[in-house]
Amino acid sequence: MSLTTTSGALAALGAALLLSPAVAGTAAAAAKEPTAQLQPTDVAPAIGALGSTTGYVTGPVKDLRLDPFAQSSADPLNNAVAVKPDNPGMRPVSSSAVTGALSDGGGAKDLPVLKLLMGAVPGH
Repeated sequence: MSLTTTSGALAALGAALLLSPAVAGTAAAAAKEPTAQLQPTDVAPAIGALGSTTGYVTGPVKDLRLDPFAQSSADPLNNAVAVKPDNPGMRPVSSSAVTGALSDGGGAKDLPVLKLLMGAVPGH
């Protein structure tokens, strides 16, 4: 037998082994089909990140200056209206309690009614 005949026979034997159904079935059984599954959801890191960043988001909103003309001569909220009742036992009623915080350049956290609500929101 010559070298060309031997190498040709080995090539034919290799091709027969690769293409035979018995060998192909064994190779297919060894390789598993890929599967796609979602990983279990873990919400603890998301909740932790949400809790730690909420103050950074709501803090500037609480400090936001609501009256752009505050502490200027053009501020319409700088004018207060007061009513003095005729009854000597009653105190005067003025709008400066409501508009004074805004006229001084304050934000939502400085308003009398919103002060309690803004205290519950995290932030500055």
